[in-house]
Amino acid sequence: MFISSQSSAPSFRDFTLVMPAVAVGNVGQLAVDLIVSTLNMSRVGHIHTDCLIPMAGNDPYASSKEDGEELHTPAEVYAAAELKLAVLQIRAPILQSKTKRFRQLLVSWIKSSGFSRTVVLSSSHAYQRDDQQLQGTPLRYLVTPSLLKGSADALKEMGWREMERVPAFPGLTDGNTEPRLCIPGGGITKGLYTDSCKEDLPLAVLLVFCSEGDNIPDAFALANHLNDWLHLLDDNSKQPNKWKIPTSWSLLFGNGIPPALF
Repeated sequence: MFISSQSSAPSFRDFTLVMPAVAVGNVGQLAVDLIVSTLNMSRVGHIHTDCLIPMAGNDPYASSKEDGEELHTPAEVYAAAELKLAVLQIRAPILQSKTKRFRQLLVSWIKSSGFSRTVVLSSSHAYQRDDQQLQGTPLRYLVTPSLLKGSADALKEMGWREMERVPAFPGLTDGNTEPRLCIPGGGITKGLYTDSCKEDLPLAVLLVFCSEGDNIPDAFALANHLNDWLHLLDDNSKQPNKWKIPTSWSLLFGNGIPPALF
């Protein structure tokens, strides 16, 4: 359930929604951090649900000590009205027994809010790629039939690569088995995409093949990939310094090594 932090509930009619999937390397969440921080987006509410591990913390985008004292929750919504852009940031893992319920909650909220399109930023295990996926860029996309109607020309012009379907049993050739969509390490990505196809929702998935570790470069790549399509930045340059790194990133890998050890 969406709970507004304002006196009146914001309208998301005809807005674009960008959200991450909790997936390998947290690349989608890091990319969303870059978007919220760079565009200085305002927090307009949060999603109240028991499907996420409950947690709270300080403002990850705080620019002053006073801002940093505000408490933030696992699923928050930010908006930039001038860009007709909304962002849902998810900061906690989804409870394994409630993934389907969480997907249903998201689909219901997206439909009731009237978003013109939804973009899910995700990632997938690089080591589980099929042979055909080893070639070229590690970036892929998926798009529902509803969104493809109005975006086919733009996608073709950008030359993006669609996520390949792979054999159900790699290495075995069976004419009776059709290739399937497989996104290992992608969390709810595949399920949310499938649900959106069934509900005729205009949704796209942008993902990158990656490994666990320092995934900041992957986040920049994914954010730039999204910017090529949505033109979120005034300057379309792909230089990393065009994105504003949030203050919370200084704690991504914990504190430094205590000098007392030496």
